[in-house]
Amino acid sequence: MKILDKYILKTFLVPFVATFLIVLFVLVMQVLWQTFENIAGKGISMPFILKFLYYTTLIITPQALPIGVLLSSIMALGNLGENYEFAAAKSAGISLQRLVRPLVFLAIILSGINFLFLNNIYPYAVLKQKNLYLNIKKKKPAMALVPGSFNSDIPGFQIKFEEKYGEEENLLKKVLIYDLTTGKGNQKVITAERGKIVSEEGSRYMTLILYDGYYYEEHVNSAKTSIKKKKMAASNATFKEYEFNIDISSVSGDGDLDKERHTKNFMMLSLNQLKDTIPNLKTSYDEILLLKSKNIFATLQAKDLHQYPDSLRKENLDADILKNFDTKSKIQILNTASTKAGRALSSIKNNKSSIKWKRKNLNFFDTEYYNRISFSLSCLILFFIGAPLGSIIRKGGFGLPMILAIAIYVTYFFSNTFGKNLAEESSITSFLGSWIAAFIMVPVGILLTRRATKDKGIFNLDAITQPITNYFKKIFSKKDA
Repeated sequence: MKILDKYILKTFLVPFVATFLIVLFVLVMQVLWQTFENIAGKGISMPFILKFLYYTTLIITPQALPIGVLLSSIMALGNLGENYEFAAAKSAGISLQRLVRPLVFLAIILSGINFLFLNNIYPYAVLKQKNLYLNIKKKKPAMALVPGSFNSDIPGFQIKFEEKYGEEENLLKKVLIYDLTTGKGNQKVITAERGKIVSEEGSRYMTLILYDGYYYEEHVNSAKTSIKKKKMAASNATFKEYEFNIDISSVSGDGDLDKERHTKNFMMLSLNQLKDTIPNLKTSYDEILLLKSKNIFATLQAKDLHQYPDSLRKENLDADILKNFDTKSKIQILNTASTKAGRALSSIKNNKSSIKWKRKNLNFFDTEYYNRISFSLSCLILFFIGAPLGSIIRKGGFGLPMILAIAIYVTYFFSNTFGKNLAEESSITSFLGSWIAAFIMVPVGILLTRRATKDKGIFNLDAITQPITNYFKKIFSKKDA
């Protein structure tokens, strides 16, 4: 390796290591800020908290790597331009392409490392982190309850509350509970101004204590005779304190926080596993569509619709089909058509949500497969944006390069996330949704590379201002003459 290559690599690697570690720390702290309050103070030991942070770091690394490459490439090439080292290299007959050649090979290597992370380490880390977090929630069921929405993690109950507070996060405010344990629908409703969750580690029961509330229960479905139904339609009462136990044995953990209970999430699979899973999901989805379509076909009795032979067809039939029947037949035909259409419409509405979720679940796997490949190339794509941009602006340090790097990466990450969301909702194909960020950024990289090679700025303002200036010069010169 030549001295010049070593110098260029050193100029790039020093800021790369620093920026990568800084970005990684910031991203991990962001995740920590969102989840740590649900873990700390719940009786979870420090080793398991450190494990959670370790797996989070592994998950975040593929995101931090492209940002480090982008920022360090702008800084490295900006420092070379700011210190007139570019000018010295050009005077010695060294082109920009030759100057950044070792960095191109390094960017390719980093893209390969990113691919290995996304394909091998990332699924492993997601598997461990998700299972660890879910096992912690099972060990402390109160953690699974989220304010502001109905919680259905505890079988037989729908629980909603506005706020969860207290040192142990076990105090509730504005509680609403639907008791579904009878299996006959929503017969019992409990509301309370305040509530408290009491649970002991290893116990199969969670005690819920409610204060200043209202209790309402319907007995119609539970009554066996019509007389009892009339006498006991419903009961209600107010209470100062109401305490009851909830059986959580089906959701509580067995104490093993490392146990892997969930392994089929699309983020937990490697590319080969995704490739093997996607055809099975597509086959299952197609079979459901075929089954539902056959059901609608049978409901409409479409097989009974057939053409009469020509010898039996009446002559001079009216184009308006109903005019060929009498009033009684018209009413019968319209009623039958309305009934069958209503059945078909009801069947479609009932199956719409399940089919939509099946399609979305398939899109999750499909999009993840293509995104693993496209995002692994982000190091190379962002390098070919950052390197020419640094040589154009000729500014090093953390000032302007940091602003430009954040703006570029936000654009890249936003377009990638936007494309994935569209693909998951079946608005565009999974391939296009995963590669849309690359399709946007690659032309930008080519444009910047061409302008940096020709030693031009990002925008050639002279091409716009010069014709205008010449035009006014001609006008004023004629007036002077």
